[in-house]
Amino acid sequence: MSVEKLEKETAPAASKPADKSPKGLEGVVALESGISSIIGSVLTYRGISIDELAENASYEEVVYLLWNGRLPTRAELDDLTSRLRASGSLPSQVVEWIKAFPHDIHPMDALRTAVSALGLYDPDAADMSKEANLRKAIRLTAQIPTIVCAIQRTRDGKEPIAPRSDLSIAANFVYMLNGEEPDEVSVKAIDTALVLHADHELNASTFAARETVSTLADMHSGVVSAIGTLKGPLHGGANEAVMRMLLKIGSMDKIDQFIDDALANKEKIMGFGHRVYKNGDPRAKHLKLMSEKLGKLKGDTRWYEMSVKIDDMIVREKGLLPNVDFYSASTYYSLGIPIDLFTPVFATSRISGWLAHIMEQYADNRLIRPRADYTGPVDQHYIPINER
Repeated sequence: MSVEKLEKETAPAASKPADKSPKGLEGVVALESGISSIIGSVLTYRGISIDELAENASYEEVVYLLWNGRLPTRAELDDLTSRLRASGSLPSQVVEWIKAFPHDIHPMDALRTAVSALGLYDPDAADMSKEANLRKAIRLTAQIPTIVCAIQRTRDGKEPIAPRSDLSIAANFVYMLNGEEPDEVSVKAIDTALVLHADHELNASTFAARETVSTLADMHSGVVSAIGTLKGPLHGGANEAVMRMLLKIGSMDKIDQFIDDALANKEKIMGFGHRVYKNGDPRAKHLKLMSEKLGKLKGDTRWYEMSVKIDDMIVREKGLLPNVDFYSASTYYSLGIPIDLFTPVFATSRISGWLAHIMEQYADNRLIRPRADYTGPVDQHYIPINER
Protein backbone atom coordinates (compact mmCIF):
# COMPACT_ATOMS: atom_id res chain seq x y z
CA MET A 1 0.00 0.00 0.00
CA SER A 2 1.37 3.41 -0.92
CA VAL A 3 2.07 6.03 1.74
CA GLU A 4 -0.45 8.36 0.08
CA LYS A 5 -3.19 5.69 0.17
CA LEU A 6 -2.37 4.77 3.77
CA GLU A 7 -2.64 8.41 4.84
CA LYS A 8 -6.01 8.74 3.15
CA GLU A 9 -7.37 5.60 4.79
CA THR A 10 -6.10 6.38 8.31
CA ALA A 11 -6.68 10.13 8.43
CA PRO A 12 -9.68 11.15 10.57
CA ALA A 13 -12.63 12.18 8.49
CA ALA A 14 -13.32 15.89 8.60
CA SER A 15 -16.90 16.33 9.70
CA LYS A 16 -18.84 18.74 7.54
CA PRO A 17 -22.05 19.70 9.31
CA ALA A 18 -25.03 20.68 7.26
CA ASP A 19 -25.26 24.04 8.98
CA LYS A 20 -22.58 26.54 9.81
CA SER A 21 -20.67 25.79 13.01
CA PRO A 22 -22.18 27.74 15.94
CA LYS A 23 -20.20 30.84 16.78
CA GLY A 24 -18.57 30.60 20.19
CA LEU A 25 -19.57 26.90 20.28
CA GLU A 26 -22.97 28.02 21.54
CA GLY A 27 -25.14 25.03 22.38
CA VAL A 28 -22.35 22.52 21.66
CA VAL A 29 -21.99 19.74 24.24
CA ALA A 30 -18.24 19.11 24.50
CA LEU A 31 -18.03 16.55 27.30
CA GLU A 32 -19.78 14.85 30.22
CA SER A 33 -19.38 16.00 33.82
CA GLY A 34 -20.91 15.10 37.16
CA ILE A 35 -19.91 18.30 38.97
CA SER A 36 -22.51 20.99 38.29
CA SER A 37 -25.54 21.42 36.07
CA ILE A 38 -27.63 24.22 34.62
CA ILE A 39 -31.16 23.17 33.72
CA GLY A 40 -33.39 26.06 32.80
CA SER A 41 -32.57 28.61 35.47
CA VAL A 42 -31.59 26.09 38.13
CA LEU A 43 -27.90 25.76 39.02
CA THR A 44 -26.87 22.75 41.08
CA TYR A 45 -23.60 21.50 42.51
CA ARG A 46 -23.64 17.71 42.51
CA GLY A 47 -27.43 17.85 42.26
CA ILE A 48 -27.97 20.29 45.16
CA SER A 49 -29.62 23.61 44.31
CA ILE A 50 -27.43 26.71 44.61
CA ASP A 51 -30.23 28.31 46.62
CA GLU A 52 -29.95 25.64 49.33
CA LEU A 53 -26.16 25.87 49.36
CA ALA A 54 -26.05 29.68 49.47
CA GLU A 55 -28.45 29.74 52.41
CA ASN A 56 -26.99 26.85 54.41
CA ALA A 57 -23.52 25.69 53.39
CA SER A 58 -20.09 27.07 54.18
CA TYR A 59 -17.57 27.43 51.38
CA GLU A 60 -15.50 24.61 52.88
CA GLU A 61 -18.52 22.29 52.66
CA VAL A 62 -18.95 23.25 49.01
CA VAL A 63 -15.28 22.53 48.30
CA TYR A 64 -15.70 19.02 49.72
CA LEU A 65 -18.94 18.55 47.79
CA LEU A 66 -17.41 19.57 44.46
CA TRP A 67 -14.36 17.36 44.92
CA ASN A 68 -16.06 14.29 46.37
CA GLY A 69 -19.57 14.26 44.98
CA ARG A 70 -21.36 14.49 48.33
CA LEU A 71 -21.57 16.65 51.42
CA PRO A 72 -19.02 15.84 54.14
CA THR A 73 -19.67 14.34 57.53
CA ARG A 74 -18.61 16.45 60.49
CA ALA A 75 -15.33 14.50 60.76
CA GLU A 76 -14.64 14.87 57.03
CA LEU A 77 -15.36 18.59 57.09
CA ASP A 78 -13.14 19.07 60.14
CA ASP A 79 -10.32 17.19 58.40
CA LEU A 80 -10.58 19.22 55.19
CA THR A 81 -10.88 22.49 57.11
CA SER A 82 -7.81 21.63 59.17
CA ARG A 83 -5.79 20.81 56.06
CA LEU A 84 -6.89 24.00 54.29
CA ARG A 85 -6.00 26.15 57.30
CA ALA A 86 -2.56 24.54 57.48
CA SER A 87 -1.87 25.14 53.79
CA GLY A 88 -2.52 28.83 53.18
CA SER A 89 0.98 30.22 53.72
CA LEU A 90 3.10 31.02 50.67
CA PRO A 91 6.70 30.03 49.99
CA SER A 92 8.90 32.99 50.94
CA GLN A 93 10.23 33.14 47.39
CA VAL A 94 6.72 33.67 46.01
CA VAL A 95 6.06 36.45 48.51
CA GLU A 96 9.23 38.18 47.32
CA TRP A 97 8.14 37.77 43.71
CA ILE A 98 4.81 39.43 44.51
CA LYS A 99 6.58 42.33 46.20
CA ALA A 100 8.75 42.77 43.10
CA PHE A 101 5.83 42.93 40.65
CA PRO A 102 5.12 46.36 39.13
CA HIS A 103 2.43 48.00 41.26
CA ASP A 104 0.50 49.30 38.23
CA ILE A 105 -0.28 45.93 36.65
CA HIS A 106 -3.73 44.37 36.81
CA PRO A 107 -4.07 42.07 39.84
CA MET A 108 -5.14 39.22 37.53
CA ASP A 109 -1.77 39.43 35.79
CA ALA A 110 -0.08 39.28 39.18
CA LEU A 111 -2.27 36.35 40.28
CA ARG A 112 -1.59 34.40 37.08
CA THR A 113 2.15 34.86 37.48
CA ALA A 114 2.18 34.07 41.20
CA VAL A 115 0.23 30.82 40.70
CA SER A 116 2.70 29.81 38.01
CA ALA A 117 5.49 30.51 40.48
CA LEU A 118 3.77 28.34 43.09
CA GLY A 119 4.24 25.39 40.77
CA LEU A 120 7.99 25.86 40.93
CA TYR A 121 8.01 25.34 44.71
CA ASP A 122 5.26 22.75 45.17
CA PRO A 123 6.80 19.47 46.39
CA ASP A 124 4.20 17.48 44.43
CA ALA A 125 4.39 19.52 41.23
CA ALA A 126 5.51 16.63 39.00
CA ASP A 127 3.58 13.89 40.83
CA MET A 128 0.40 13.12 38.91
CA SER A 129 -0.98 10.54 41.34
CA LYS A 130 -4.49 11.02 42.72
CA GLU A 131 -3.13 11.54 46.23
CA ALA A 132 -0.60 14.16 45.12
CA ASN A 133 -3.20 16.00 43.06
CA LEU A 134 -5.48 16.21 46.10
CA ARG A 135 -2.63 17.65 48.17
CA LYS A 136 -1.96 20.23 45.45
CA ALA A 137 -5.67 21.05 45.22
CA ILE A 138 -5.81 21.75 48.97
CA ARG A 139 -2.74 23.97 48.79
CA LEU A 140 -3.98 25.92 45.77
CA THR A 141 -7.42 26.49 47.30
CA ALA A 142 -5.84 27.82 50.48
CA GLN A 143 -3.02 29.78 48.82
CA ILE A 144 -4.93 31.74 46.16
CA PRO A 145 -6.75 33.98 48.68
CA THR A 146 -3.39 34.58 50.39
CA ILE A 147 -1.90 35.63 47.04
CA VAL A 148 -4.81 37.95 46.23
CA CYS A 149 -4.54 39.73 49.58
CA ALA A 150 -0.73 39.91 49.34
CA ILE A 151 -1.03 41.54 45.91
CA GLN A 152 -3.37 44.21 47.23
CA ARG A 153 -1.39 44.95 50.40
CA THR A 154 1.82 45.23 48.38
CA ARG A 155 0.12 47.72 46.04
CA ASP A 156 -0.90 49.71 49.12
CA GLY A 157 2.70 49.78 50.35
CA LYS A 158 1.95 47.38 53.21
CA GLU A 159 3.44 44.06 54.23
CA PRO A 160 1.47 40.94 53.27
CA ILE A 161 -0.26 39.22 56.17
CA ALA A 162 0.00 35.45 56.68
CA PRO A 163 -3.25 33.53 57.16
CA ARG A 164 -4.38 32.50 60.62
CA SER A 165 -4.96 28.85 61.47
CA ASP A 166 -8.14 29.61 63.41
CA LEU A 167 -10.08 31.28 60.59
CA SER A 168 -12.16 30.03 57.66
CA ILE A 169 -11.18 30.90 54.10
CA ALA A 170 -13.72 33.76 54.04
CA ALA A 171 -12.66 35.12 57.44
CA ASN A 172 -8.99 34.84 56.55
CA PHE A 173 -9.60 36.74 53.34
CA VAL A 174 -11.13 39.68 55.22
CA TYR A 175 -8.35 39.53 57.84
CA MET A 176 -5.46 39.31 55.34
CA LEU A 177 -6.90 42.09 53.18
CA ASN A 178 -7.58 44.62 55.94
CA GLY A 179 -5.32 43.49 58.78
CA GLU A 180 -8.27 43.75 61.17
CA GLU A 181 -10.41 41.27 63.06
CA PRO A 182 -13.10 40.24 60.55
CA ASP A 183 -16.69 41.20 61.35
CA GLU A 184 -19.49 38.68 61.03
CA VAL A 185 -21.42 40.42 58.23
CA SER A 186 -18.37 40.87 56.01
CA VAL A 187 -17.33 37.24 56.52
CA LYS A 188 -20.84 36.04 55.67
CA ALA A 189 -20.88 38.19 52.53
CA ILE A 190 -17.56 36.80 51.32
CA ASP A 191 -18.50 33.23 52.24
CA THR A 192 -21.79 33.52 50.33
CA ALA A 193 -20.00 34.98 47.30
CA LEU A 194 -17.49 32.12 47.41
CA VAL A 195 -20.30 29.56 47.45
CA LEU A 196 -22.14 31.26 44.57
CA HIS A 197 -19.07 31.50 42.33
CA ALA A 198 -17.52 28.10 43.12
CA ASP A 199 -18.53 26.35 39.91
CA HIS A 200 -20.62 26.96 36.83
CA GLU A 201 -20.64 23.98 34.51
CA LEU A 202 -18.42 24.28 31.41
CA ASN A 203 -17.75 28.03 31.44
CA ALA A 204 -14.83 29.49 29.50
CA SER A 205 -12.19 29.32 32.25
CA THR A 206 -13.20 25.81 33.30
CA PHE A 207 -13.04 24.61 29.71
CA ALA A 208 -9.60 26.20 29.36
CA ALA A 209 -8.41 24.33 32.46
CA ARG A 210 -9.77 21.02 31.21
CA GLU A 211 -8.32 21.60 27.73
CA THR A 212 -4.89 22.23 29.24
CA VAL A 213 -4.78 19.23 31.57
CA SER A 214 -6.22 16.92 28.90
CA THR A 215 -2.69 17.02 27.48
CA LEU A 216 -1.59 15.64 30.90
CA ALA A 217 -0.08 18.99 31.79
CA ASP A 218 0.26 19.56 35.54
CA MET A 219 -2.42 21.03 37.80
CA HIS A 220 -0.75 24.44 38.17
CA SER A 221 -0.65 24.82 34.38
CA GLY A 222 -4.37 24.11 34.20
CA VAL A 223 -5.12 26.73 36.85
CA VAL A 224 -2.91 29.32 35.13
CA SER A 225 -4.85 28.74 31.89
CA ALA A 226 -8.10 29.23 33.78
CA ILE A 227 -6.92 32.46 35.41
CA GLY A 228 -5.84 33.88 32.06
CA THR A 229 -9.26 33.08 30.64
CA LEU A 230 -11.15 34.47 33.63
CA LYS A 231 -9.45 37.85 33.22
CA GLY A 232 -11.49 38.82 30.17
CA PRO A 233 -14.37 41.31 30.56
CA LEU A 234 -16.78 38.85 28.93
CA HIS A 235 -16.12 36.40 31.76
CA GLY A 236 -14.76 37.30 35.20
CA GLY A 237 -14.06 40.94 34.46
CA ALA A 238 -17.72 41.85 33.94
CA ASN A 239 -18.33 42.91 37.55
CA GLU A 240 -15.45 45.39 37.30
CA ALA A 241 -17.19 46.95 34.29
CA VAL A 242 -20.48 47.13 36.24
CA MET A 243 -18.91 49.05 39.12
CA ARG A 244 -17.10 51.43 36.80
CA MET A 245 -20.44 52.12 35.11
CA LEU A 246 -22.08 52.88 38.48
CA LEU A 247 -19.26 55.25 39.39
CA LYS A 248 -19.47 56.94 35.99
CA ILE A 249 -23.20 57.53 36.42
CA GLY A 250 -22.65 58.75 39.95
CA SER A 251 -26.21 59.37 41.16
CA MET A 252 -29.81 58.23 40.82
CA ASP A 253 -30.92 61.29 38.86
CA LYS A 254 -28.45 60.57 36.04
CA ILE A 255 -29.43 56.95 35.43
CA ASP A 256 -32.28 57.54 32.98
CA GLN A 257 -30.20 59.63 30.60
CA PHE A 258 -27.18 57.34 30.80
CA ILE A 259 -29.15 54.17 30.06
CA ASP A 260 -31.25 55.82 27.35
CA ASP A 261 -28.09 57.05 25.60
CA ALA A 262 -26.39 53.67 25.95
CA LEU A 263 -29.36 51.81 24.48
CA ALA A 264 -29.73 54.35 21.67
CA ASN A 265 -26.06 53.87 20.78
CA LYS A 266 -26.40 50.07 21.05
CA GLU A 267 -23.78 49.95 23.80
CA LYS A 268 -23.58 46.80 25.91
CA ILE A 269 -24.73 47.19 29.51
CA MET A 270 -22.50 44.83 31.46
CA GLY A 271 -24.03 42.49 34.02
CA PHE A 272 -27.17 41.56 32.07
CA GLY A 273 -28.11 38.49 30.09
CA HIS A 274 -26.35 35.16 30.00
CA ARG A 275 -25.39 32.66 27.32
CA VAL A 276 -26.99 29.81 29.27
CA TYR A 277 -29.65 31.34 31.52
CA LYS A 278 -32.66 32.60 29.59
CA ASN A 279 -34.95 33.09 32.59
CA GLY A 280 -32.52 34.75 34.97
CA ASP A 281 -29.33 33.85 36.82
CA PRO A 282 -30.31 32.11 40.08
CA ARG A 283 -27.24 33.50 41.85
CA ALA A 284 -28.16 37.15 41.28
CA LYS A 285 -30.92 37.33 43.89
CA HIS A 286 -28.57 36.23 46.68
CA LEU A 287 -26.04 38.93 45.87
CA LYS A 288 -28.83 41.49 45.49
CA LEU A 289 -29.90 40.79 49.08
CA MET A 290 -26.29 40.91 50.26
CA SER A 291 -25.71 44.22 48.48
CA GLU A 292 -28.72 45.72 50.23
CA LYS A 293 -27.69 44.36 53.63
CA LEU A 294 -24.11 45.63 53.33
CA GLY A 295 -25.27 49.03 52.09
CA LYS A 296 -27.46 49.46 55.15
CA LEU A 297 -24.67 48.24 57.45
CA LYS A 298 -22.19 50.72 55.98
CA GLY A 299 -24.75 53.53 55.97
CA ASP A 300 -24.59 54.01 52.19
CA THR A 301 -27.21 52.29 50.02
CA ARG A 302 -26.57 54.45 46.95
CA TRP A 303 -24.88 51.75 44.86
CA TYR A 304 -27.55 49.20 45.73
CA GLU A 305 -30.38 51.60 44.93
CA MET A 306 -28.76 52.63 41.64
CA SER A 307 -28.30 48.98 40.73
CA VAL A 308 -31.97 48.24 41.38
CA LYS A 309 -33.10 51.15 39.19
CA ILE A 310 -30.79 50.10 36.33
CA ASP A 311 -32.01 46.52 36.76
CA ASP A 312 -35.63 47.64 36.43
CA MET A 313 -34.86 49.75 33.34
CA ILE A 314 -32.98 47.01 31.47
CA VAL A 315 -35.65 44.44 32.25
CA ARG A 316 -38.34 46.84 30.99
CA GLU A 317 -36.49 48.08 27.90
CA LYS A 318 -34.57 45.00 26.81
CA GLY A 319 -36.15 42.09 28.64
CA LEU A 320 -32.71 41.13 30.00
CA LEU A 321 -32.27 39.94 33.57
CA PRO A 322 -29.17 40.58 35.74
CA ASN A 323 -26.51 37.92 36.03
CA VAL A 324 -24.21 37.13 38.95
CA ASP A 325 -21.80 39.93 38.02
CA PHE A 326 -24.32 42.75 38.35
CA TYR A 327 -24.99 42.76 42.09
CA SER A 328 -21.61 41.31 43.01
CA ALA A 329 -20.14 44.68 41.95
CA SER A 330 -21.95 46.74 44.59
CA THR A 331 -21.49 43.94 47.14
CA TYR A 332 -17.71 43.89 46.77
CA TYR A 333 -17.50 47.68 46.62
CA SER A 334 -19.43 47.97 49.89
CA LEU A 335 -16.87 45.64 51.44
CA GLY A 336 -14.11 48.08 50.49
CA ILE A 337 -12.61 45.76 47.89
CA PRO A 338 -10.84 47.71 45.10
CA ILE A 339 -12.58 47.40 41.74
CA ASP A 340 -9.71 45.68 39.94
CA LEU A 341 -9.59 43.09 42.74
CA PHE A 342 -13.14 41.90 41.96
CA THR A 343 -12.01 39.29 39.44
CA PRO A 344 -9.25 37.88 41.70
CA VAL A 345 -11.96 37.46 44.37
CA PHE A 346 -13.91 35.50 41.74
CA ALA A 347 -10.83 33.30 41.24
CA THR A 348 -10.55 32.80 45.01
CA SER A 349 -13.90 31.03 44.79
CA ARG A 350 -13.74 29.39 41.36
CA ILE A 351 -10.45 27.65 42.16
CA SER A 352 -12.49 24.92 43.87
CA GLY A 353 -14.55 24.32 40.74
CA TRP A 354 -11.54 24.44 38.43
CA LEU A 355 -9.80 21.84 40.57
CA ALA A 356 -12.89 19.62 40.67
CA HIS A 357 -12.97 19.67 36.86
CA ILE A 358 -9.23 19.14 36.56
CA MET A 359 -9.39 16.07 38.80
CA GLU A 360 -12.45 14.79 36.91
CA GLN A 361 -10.56 15.23 33.64
CA TYR A 362 -7.53 13.35 34.95
CA ALA A 363 -9.73 10.50 36.20
CA ASP A 364 -11.09 9.72 32.72
CA ASN A 365 -8.86 11.58 30.34
CA ARG A 366 -8.94 11.92 26.60
CA LEU A 367 -7.11 14.70 24.80
CA ILE A 368 -9.55 17.49 23.95
CA ARG A 369 -8.86 18.15 20.29
CA PRO A 370 -11.83 19.58 18.34
CA ARG A 371 -11.91 20.20 14.61
CA ALA A 372 -12.61 23.38 12.66
CA ASP A 373 -14.62 23.94 9.50
CA TYR A 374 -12.11 25.33 7.02
CA THR A 375 -13.35 28.53 5.31
CA GLY A 376 -10.15 29.69 3.62
CA PRO A 377 -9.11 29.56 -0.06
CA VAL A 378 -8.58 26.26 -1.88
CA ASP A 379 -6.40 25.08 -4.75
CA GLN A 380 -3.66 27.57 -3.95
CA HIS A 381 -0.06 27.02 -5.02
CA TYR A 382 3.34 28.28 -4.02
CA ILE A 383 4.58 31.19 -6.11
CA PRO A 384 8.34 31.87 -6.15
CA ILE A 385 9.17 35.07 -4.31
CA ASN A 386 10.51 36.86 -7.39
CA GLU A 387 7.17 36.30 -9.16
CA ARG A 388 4.91 37.70 -6.41
